[in-house]
Amino acid sequence: MKKDIHPKWYPKAKVKCACGNTFETGATVPEIEVDVCSNCHSFFTGNQKLVDTAGRVTRYQQRLAKSKAISKPSAKKPRSKKAK
Repeated sequence: MKKDIHPKWYPKAKVKCACGNTFETGATVPEIEVDVCSNCHSFFTGNQKLVDTAGRVTRYQQRLAKSKAISKPSAKKPRSKKAK
């Protein structure tokens, strides 16, 4: 095996989450900053939290509401029977 080709291993690398949670893990960098961890992720907490990137969720909800308004059932017209 070649020497000095592998990155340095930090067995107690600190992970910092945006929610304030910190924990240690093994990594190739001494400190890691993350946006979401197991304490604040909706899968683990059971709470739904929408992460709105540049208004995408809002635009989707508006488009969905508009399509529901357009597709409301209208009065059915009676079919005309064709003469045989």
